[in-house]
Amino acid sequence: MGSPDIAILGTGSYAPEKIVTNDDLSQRVDTSDEWIFSRTGIRERRIAGENETTSMMAAAAARHALASAGVTAADIDLVIVATMTPDLPMPATACFVQHLLGVPLNTACFDLNAACSGFIYALDTAWAMLASGRYKHALVIGAEKMSTVLNWKDRTTCVLFGDGAGAIVLGPARGTAKILGTRLYADGAHTDLLCVPGGGSNVPDPSADPSGPQRHMTMKGREIFKVAVREMEDAAREILAQHGLVAAQIACVIPHQANQRIIDTLAQYLKLPADRFFVNLHRYGNTSAASIPLALDEARRAGRVKAGDTTLLVAFGAGLTYGSALVRW
Repeated sequence: MGSPDIAILGTGSYAPEKIVTNDDLSQRVDTSDEWIFSRTGIRERRIAGENETTSMMAAAAARHALASAGVTAADIDLVIVATMTPDLPMPATACFVQHLLGVPLNTACFDLNAACSGFIYALDTAWAMLASGRYKHALVIGAEKMSTVLNWKDRTTCVLFGDGAGAIVLGPARGTAKILGTRLYADGAHTDLLCVPGGGSNVPDPSADPSGPQRHMTMKGREIFKVAVREMEDAAREILAQHGLVAAQIACVIPHQANQRIIDTLAQYLKLPADRFFVNLHRYGNTSAASIPLALDEARRAGRVKAGDTTLLVAFGAGLTYGSALVRW
């Protein structure tokens, strides 16, 4: 007897109320709306309140996903939160989410950090765990409070990122909808291109000040651009080939929302029209692991993802990690 088909039963998202525009940032650093938009495609981003945690945003997105799926917290027996900005180094943010939602005690809860690829890594993990038959319904959440790791005086990074969360409910397939496949990759030779250098065992106490410079993200933007486009193209082409598909058969591509130039270049390489890609980067910036599930929820609500469609998800992130997933609705 083969493994059961697993599908995305519902989606949800959450974005903080506070909007920070490019013009707002121009009051803090030497930049402008034109400079940011022409290089990134970003117009504004959401920033969480001081007391608004990653777990709070994750739980808010999860509540929408549960309602969308028509299941309750009591039906969940697996919670995975993809994040690089957890509430605390320990315990797992997923445990805070479990408590906030009232998910049963006999539930596996853990975090996963693959940076901006985190949601696809978490999707793959949850899919495998449900396919084993040991779990029935999973909450898979990407949530980030990126504003806590940014140097707000560094225009090369602070203009790029925002806060938010997206979630899905995975469970037994209904009809023909199902996860078709996933592919995960990593290239540890490029760990220096994008990182937060302090706070781990390598530099456990870089500063008494939690907002000290080694707590901030550092990035080599040009190098990342070159690698990201190549990796996303490879991840997309390989999963399509694995399933006997060509790019033209994909109804909607939901890429990691990092930079409009990266998305445009990927579209050119895959020979797909730009309107085949769902993009909300201009309103949220790069929300790391929240990027794809937040966009996926908006795409569904906008009618860009319909029953019978095949959707391609593709991402890259620090590590460098990258991956892709094919979903039939």
